Amino acid sequence: MSLENIQHIVLVLSGKGGVGKSSITTQLALALSLQGRSVGVLDIDLTGPSIPRFFGIEGAKVKQAPGGWVPVSVHDAQPAVPSSEEGQAPRSGSGLGSLRCMSLGFLLGNRGDAVVWRGPKKTAMVRQFLSDVQWGALDYLLIDTPPGTSDEHISLVETLLKQTSPGQVAGAVVVTTPQAISIADVKKELNFCKKTGVTVLGVVENMAGFVCPSCAECTNVFSKGGGEVMATEFSVPFLGSVPIDPMFVMLIEEGKRPVYPKGTAVNGKNVEENGTATDGNQEHNRDEGLLVEKYMSCSLHPIFDGIVRQLVTRLEG
Repeated sequence: MSLENIQHIVLVLSGKGGVGKSSITTQLALALSLQGRSVGVLDIDLTGPSIPRFFGIEGAKVKQAPGGWVPVSVHDAQPAVPSSEEGQAPRSGSGLGSLRCMSLGFLLGNRGDAVVWRGPKKTAMVRQFLSDVQWGALDYLLIDTPPGTSDEHISLVETLLKQTSPGQVAGAVVVTTPQAISIADVKKELNFCKKTGVTVLGVVENMAGFVCPSCAECTNVFSKGGGEVMATEFSVPFLGSVPIDPMFVMLIEEGKRPVYPKGTAVNGKNVEENGTATDGNQEHNRDEGLLVEKYMSCSLHPIFDGIVRQLVTRLEG
């Protein structure tokens, strides 16, 4: 069974489309890897598979092996690198964990191909992903889901309950944005978790602010705090608020290391404190390094580092 050597399975859910589930999943995976955990990402958003693009591996192809598919590697595990070693980004004492992905996007002929499937075929594909992908030993498997509570979600939960041991499905991270219309739909996802017996590990409020790339301001363009109020209402943990950062978009789309104006502060923390501000003289090395290493210069990394530490503390003790 492909899931038997996975320690913790975490679903990333939302009742609303366009709230940034794939972005949250990507950053959770990068932050877990930076904390030394081996991570797999399974993309079951069959009609809009975006995980390959987020990790910069759209051109990769899945390989067949005896017993199923071999997931695509983003990077392999690496030992810790001390901060004094020139030319390398410092990593924690646990080193860098491996990161692998599986998505329907790897099986399509090109990015623009439409997936026009009825419910039964979607259900069969989800079950095949859960049974035929050879993940090997993993600390965490993150499952990026489509919006809503449709066929994919029901099939996913039913199959996981049948194929996993007690406690292996750790629970779900639920993503919302601050607006009332989004929160109203995401509440349905929390009710879905309650009905299906999936533990809610916490709520992440995405798009809570905008990090200006031209000045040092972070402005709450969509308001802020609605996700925390919803989490309190449902008595589930609130994991944190995440602003929109155009530098993260540039990292994903162009592979460039983020740089910020001096004095930029996000969630009350000065970006300079994390060594991510620049005077603009480092343009020559913005393209160098692994995605995960360049992500360490992103203003969002400290936020997700904190979110992941909360999850790890709860799941690993």
